[in-house]
Amino acid sequence: MQYLDFEKQIKDVDEKLDRLTHGEKALLDKSQLEIKRLTTKRQRLIATAYKKLSPWEKAQVARHESRPHTLDYLENVFSDFEPLCGDRLSGEDAAIIGGLAKLNGKTVMVLGHEKGHDIDSRLKHNFGMAKPEGYRKAIRLMHLAEQYNVPVVTLVDTAGAFPGVEAEAHGQGEAIASCIETSLNLKVPVVSCIIGEGGSGGALALAAGNAVIMLENAIYSVISPEGCASILWKDFKYAKKATEILHLTAADMLRLKVVEEVIPEPLGGAHRYPKETMSAVAESLVRQLAKLEQMSSEALIAQRHQRFLSI
Repeated sequence: MQYLDFEKQIKDVDEKLDRLTHGEKALLDKSQLEIKRLTTKRQRLIATAYKKLSPWEKAQVARHESRPHTLDYLENVFSDFEPLCGDRLSGEDAAIIGGLAKLNGKTVMVLGHEKGHDIDSRLKHNFGMAKPEGYRKAIRLMHLAEQYNVPVVTLVDTAGAFPGVEAEAHGQGEAIASCIETSLNLKVPVVSCIIGEGGSGGALALAAGNAVIMLENAIYSVISPEGCASILWKDFKYAKKATEILHLTAADMLRLKVVEEVIPEPLGGAHRYPKETMSAVAESLVRQLAKLEQMSSEALIAQRHQRFLSI
């Protein structure tokens, strides 16, 4: 497992436990008391570290390589997923996954950023940074959901839209704006969940929902900390300071009424307890959708407009 900067003591204890629990049986039997002591110490260290995370530490947790991504949610939270690919204009963008699936037995259209877990999958999915065709695919699938009266669920996890020259030349700004416009005017319920990073317009394109919920250690901001630092101080080394002035934590977002709900993560983060975290997200999604399904199409659109106008 990747250990974060503030987890050095936890790493040391884990390494000692690993040595003790993978030794010879005779040695293992003699070490039971020490294993029990270290296990207790480990839990205490994790609890102490994760109860008071700074904004910068939360950003690190939100970006952890083992944190569950969209494909993990599709495997564990949804069922009968049927991927739908391509924007019908220029191509397929693997940074955004989309398709029909079932959530608690009900059909939904799922859209989500996918970062990948290893170097091959990260390159394949472009680290979750979508190009114009990704957002245009999202638009196509949103319209399809509306056509068949299917709710839309989005999973947000991106540092931002792909900033390359090619993407800009192909209309990145227009694609993001059109995606937001489409989402705001859908006649079906839209629930968005920020599961990791919610960075800039690349995140907002999939987060213009009737309800926006957020994991406890996720972050949501108009720009990445590094991007903010490069603009304000002309130096990436001020990224830590940027996290403090951006007010990007889940607690900040709830206080500012940008999100409706913060979903608690087990102490130690979603990367240590992915199944428990995904189960909590599933419960929240089902609960939010149940509320919205009682509303008419006109009321859904009006509520969505008012929600973002008030922000």
